[in-house]
Parts: sequence; C-alpha cells; structure tokens
Amino acid sequence: MNGTSHPQTAFGKTGLLLVNLGTPVSPDAKGLRPYLKQFLSDRRVIEASPLIWQPLLRGIILNTRPRKSAKAYAKIWRQESNESPLRYYTRVQAEKLQQRFGDTVIVDWAMRYGQPSIESRLQAMQEQGCERISVIALYPQYSATTSASVYDEVFRILLKMRWQPALRTAAPWHDDGAYIDALAASVDAHLASLDWKPDVIVASFHGLPQAYFDKGDPYHCHCAKTARLLREKLGLSEEQLKLTFQSRFGPTQWLQPYTDKTVVDMAENGTRKVAVVTPGFIADCVETLEEIGIELQNDFTEAGGTHFTTVPCLNDAPESLDLLEKIAKQNLEGWPKNA
Repeated sequence: MNGTSHPQTAFGKTGLLLVNLGTPVSPDAKGLRPYLKQFLSDRRVIEASPLIWQPLLRGIILNTRPRKSAKAYAKIWRQESNESPLRYYTRVQAEKLQQRFGDTVIVDWAMRYGQPSIESRLQAMQEQGCERISVIALYPQYSATTSASVYDEVFRILLKMRWQPALRTAAPWHDDGAYIDALAASVDAHLASLDWKPDVIVASFHGLPQAYFDKGDPYHCHCAKTARLLREKLGLSEEQLKLTFQSRFGPTQWLQPYTDKTVVDMAENGTRKVAVVTPGFIADCVETLEEIGIELQNDFTEAGGTHFTTVPCLNDAPESLDLLEKIAKQNLEGWPKNA
C-alpha cells in the first residue's frame, strides 16, 4: 500500500478522564426519563433479572419517578449555567486540573449516565492523539455499582476501537491521607463559620442493598474506614461522629443505619444540633443538596431539632484539587514526561 494513502492520525498524547455518576440534561420529566432509564437499566445497579425488572422499569417506574425526581432537581438546579451542580463541579474540577497539568496531559470529563458520555469523550481524546488514557471514577469508596460500572463501560467502548489506547483505571482512595485531610479541613472550615456547635456530626454515605454487601461488595468496609479515619483526624468519638447510609430505593433491605431514621430519632430523643457531612460524594449533587440539605433538614426540624447544617462536598476547593492532582499523578506515573 502506498504510505501516502494512510489516514492522518494524531498520536503521542496522554489523557486523563474524570468520570462521575451522571446527570439529566434538564430538571423536568423529559430530562429525567432517559437519564433514569439508562441508570436503572445498568445490571451493576439493578441485579434483578431483566425479564422481571424491565417491565417494571418501563411501566410504573418511568411513568412516575421522573416527575418526582424532577422536582428535587429543580430545587438545586444551577440557573446561571443551566446545569446540575454535579455537572458543574465535575466540569470545573477537570478544567482546573487541566490548568495544573498544562500541556503535558489532556484532561477531560464524562458522566456514566447522561451527557457527556464516556464514549464521546474517549473518542474525542483519541482524536486529539491520546495513546495512553488514565480513567478515574470519582468515587472514593469502591462498589461494583459505581466504580466497576464506570470501568465496565470504558471496556465496552474499547471493544469497538480499531486502535485502542493503553488504559489505566484508578484504585479507590477511601483511606488516602490527602482525602482524609481534605475532608477534615472541609468540616473544620464549615463548623468554624457557624455561631453554634453541633451535638453530633453524621457522616452519611450513599446506600447499597444489603444483598450486594452479602455477595462480597467491599463498599461498606470502605465507608466504615473512611468514617473511622475522619473521626480520628477530627479527634471525635463514635458518638460524636456517626456513620449512616442514605438514598435507599425500593422495598429491600439496604445498609444500615439509615441516615433519615437516625437523624429523626436523634431529634426525637433530645439531640437539637446536627451537622451532616457526605464523604462519599466528591461533588455536591441532588443527594447532598436536596435529599440532605432540604428534605432531611425539614424532617429533623419537624422532629424537634433546632440547628441543622450540611458540610459542602469537596467540590473545587483547593484541597479537592490537591487530592485529585495527587491521585491523577499516581495513575499517570511514567506516562507523560513532565507530569
């Protein structure tokens, strides 16, 4: 074959792809329906047989839940940029990391569910010449429902590529010193801004079906270790910083204790001042801002509580960028010359 007829191909670059859970394109039922359909069709998330689950999903669930979820998103939607907080902070994290790496690494971001898709960003990075790509699922604690789902999707996309890039996936960082330091700094800074002191701090993590834990998912252990290390860093006891789990879905048993029941029980039994930190979320989202910051606060107040606050996620704070830069450099080691 004549060498001059070979298609022009960019090469020689290294890429870093940050991936978070996902987001609808708009805070209404129309925007929520395709997002929820993709999310709840993931076999890593819902392990029930599709023969049983899909009729339920396409029938009752997708005809009722989008409207309910849309109301929650509408409360926290960023009107100034017309995007969800999760999309905003994931995008900004990538942009600020790009500034730190300069031209040594191409930094991009994607969502496991919704847009921008992992496939579109991997293709774009390859078109820019990325022969080596490090993918970091933005979940400190590993679960098959989150981290594994991201990497499953990455591998599925590679199956269709004629010229695959070299690929690295990130290990969980639930016990990384920089992560614990960043969490502790965020708690200290937020509490210092208040004119009151919480009686109890609740460390609330996203829930997981108990059955998944019973099958060997390490998520509960990772959450427990994060809570213990944060507790030690802040110099608190188990009574002063409690581990709980939020966002359960469906009738089955999930990891306990449940955040909502714990906080309401505390209020009913005399605890008046509570702060909630959500260490499993690297960026604020509907689960932190609406579920905790609005709904749980209302429940706590109705049960007799007087003071309630939520500690912001790490978002794009300097400590957050330091953490992400450290994790990125660990996963990029030996690839770009100057990283």
